[in-house]
Amino acid sequence: QKQLVESGGGLVQPGGSLRLSCAASGSFFRINVMGWYRQAPGKQRELVASITSGGSTNYADSVKGRFTISRDNAKNTVYLQMNSLKPEDAVVYYCNADYLSYGGTYLSSWGQGTQVAVSS
Repeated sequence: QKQLVESGGGLVQPGGSLRLSCAASGSFFRINVMGWYRQAPGKQRELVASITSGGSTNYADSVKGRFTISRDNAKNTVYLQMNSLKPEDAVVYYCNADYLSYGGTYLSSWGQGTQVAVSS
C-alpha cells in the first residue's frame, strides 16, 4: 500500500523552529512533486511549499524567508524547516505527493496531517 507519514509537529514558542518530515512508502512508481499544505478550521487548504524531483521550489508569500522545503529522493522524504514561527502558523500541516503509478496514471496522495502549535 502507498502511505505518506508526517512527523515533527509539536509545540514551540513564538519565534521558535520546527522541522517537519514526510516519508513516502509503498508502491509509488515515481514521485514527481512533494509539498506541504496547511489548513485552519473553516478555511481552505493552502499550499505552503512544494518541491519537484529536480529541486525546483515554490513558497507561499506568507512563509518566504522563514520556511525551507527540501527532499531526499533516495529516501522518498520531504522536509519543511520552519523558522521564526508565528501564532498564525499554528495549524495542521499535510504532506502531499504527486506521483506516477505503476498503472501509468498520475495521482495524488495525502498524509494524515501533523499539528503545529505556537504558544508562549
